[in-house]
Amino acid sequence: MDPKEIEKLIQKGLPESQVEVRTDGQGHYEALIVSSVFNGERSVRRHQLVYQTLDGLVGTDIHALALKTFTPEELKALGS
Repeated sequence: MDPKEIEKLIQKGLPESQVEVRTDGQGHYEALIVSSVFNGERSVRRHQLVYQTLDGLVGTDIHALALKTFTPEELKALGS
């Protein structure tokens, strides 16, 4: 699956988020998602929100997905 397709699905489900997806070409993906939707949410809930946008593709078309989820403030505090 093309990483750009995954980005579009996440952005559609989490409007106004910044998304970057990379792949090793073997079905393993890594996504960086920055969204104010994550404000006040713990890591598990953030991941659930992202998985919901992918409508069951994780485990089928997407073999593995590593997530890095941040609020805009958290990312700014990291200096990125």
